[in-house]
Amino acid sequence: MLQTIEGADQYTFHTLLENVEIEEPEVYRVKESLEKARAQLRAFPGSIDAIVGYIDMPVGFMVPILCCEFGLPTASLESVLKCQHKYWSRLEQSRVIPDHIPDFNLVDPFADDPLAQIELDYPFWLKPVKSAGSYLGFRIDDKSEFEKRIQAIRDNIRRLSDPFDHILEYANLPDEIAGVDFNYCIAEQIVSGRQCTLEGYVFEGDCHVFGVVDSIRYPNRSTFSRYEYPSRLPGRVTRRMISITREFLDYIGFNNSTFNAEFFWDERDDRIWLLEVNTRISQSHSYLFAMVDGASNHQSLIEVGLGLRPGMPHRQGRYHYASKFYYRMFQDAIVERVPGQEDVQRIEQQIPDAMIRVNVSEGMKLCNLREQDSYSYDIAWIFVAGNTRQELQARYRECVTALDFRFAYRHQ
Repeated sequence: MLQTIEGADQYTFHTLLENVEIEEPEVYRVKESLEKARAQLRAFPGSIDAIVGYIDMPVGFMVPILCCEFGLPTASLESVLKCQHKYWSRLEQSRVIPDHIPDFNLVDPFADDPLAQIELDYPFWLKPVKSAGSYLGFRIDDKSEFEKRIQAIRDNIRRLSDPFDHILEYANLPDEIAGVDFNYCIAEQIVSGRQCTLEGYVFEGDCHVFGVVDSIRYPNRSTFSRYEYPSRLPGRVTRRMISITREFLDYIGFNNSTFNAEFFWDERDDRIWLLEVNTRISQSHSYLFAMVDGASNHQSLIEVGLGLRPGMPHRQGRYHYASKFYYRMFQDAIVERVPGQEDVQRIEQQIPDAMIRVNVSEGMKLCNLREQDSYSYDIAWIFVAGNTRQELQARYRECVTALDFRFAYRHQ
C-alpha cells in the first residue's frame, strides 16, 4: 500500500517496531516499547523526517509522544485522547455537538454495584473506555446479561488497561478525567442507522475529508459484514457529517494528523449520530482507496507526517467500486482445513486484483482467536474490486468457494 502513493520512490520507509511486538501480543508492554522506539530513533544515523503509524493500540498513542519528543508534526496527545478515551470524548462532544451523540454513563466495573451507575434504559452498549476491534463490547438487554458481561470485563480488561495507563502519565488531564483510567467502561444508548466512515486529515487547522466508506453489518447489527467504497449515502447527509466532524475536531484542537470518523444516519428521523473518531487512517480502507482513487490513504498519512498538505487523488483508480469483506463464523468450531499460501495466490491470480488474508490455522479453536467482537469469529479478510456492486458480490462468493475452509462444529 505504501508503494501505491505518489512519490513513493522518493521515500525510504524504516520499521520502528515489529508488528509482532505491538499487534495483539500476549502482554502489552507499552512503556518498554516506547523506550525501545526512542533508543532506535536516537541511534538512527540519517534524518528522521516523519514518524507515522496506522495501528490503533499502542501505536496511536505512541506517535504523538514520539513526534513531540523529536520535533515532528503531530496532533497533541491530549487531542488524541479526547478522541480515543471514549468517556473523555463523549464529554467533549456533549459540549459542542450534543444533538449528535447518544446518552452515556461512566461505569467502574470493579465497583460493588456497577449497575447502579447506569441511568440508561435497556438495551444499551457496555464497553471499555479504550479497546480494540470491539473487544469486551457487549449489548446489554437485561440485568442478568449485565451481570454476566461485567464479570467477563472484570476478568479480562486489565490485560489492555494496565499497560496503557502509562500513556496517561504523559498527558495534562483535567480533574474530571484524572481519575478515569483505562479500567473504566462506558455505557451508551443504542443508536442505529446506515453506518459510514469519513476518512480525512487536519493540516494546519484545515480539516479535509477525502472519502466516505459504507460500513455494512450482518443482520445482528453488531458485526461488520463489509466495507464498501464509494458510499451510497446522499451527498446532503455526508456534507452534514463533515460539518459535525470539523466542529468537534476544531473544538478539541486536533491538528496535523489523519483521522476517520464513524457515523450512523437514522434515515427515518433524518438524524446523524457520531459513533467515534479514530486518530489514524483505517487500514481496512487502504485497498479501497487504492483501487478506486488510485492511491492508498497512506498518502495522506505520509504527507501530513512530513508537514506537507496531502494531495490525495480522486477517482483515478482502475475500478469504480471496492470492498473489504469479513468472512465470519457465528459459532465456535475447530478449524479442519485452511487454504495454503499456494491456494491463496492461485485465487488472487484468478480474480483480478483480489487480496486475501487468512486469520486462522488448522486445528485451532475459534474461541481462541484474540480480540474478536463478542458475537462472531473473523476467519478471513477478502478484498475485491469491480466496476459494479454486483461484481463485488460475485467476486467475493467466488473467493469463498475457492478457499474451501472446513470446520468441525462443537455441540454443546
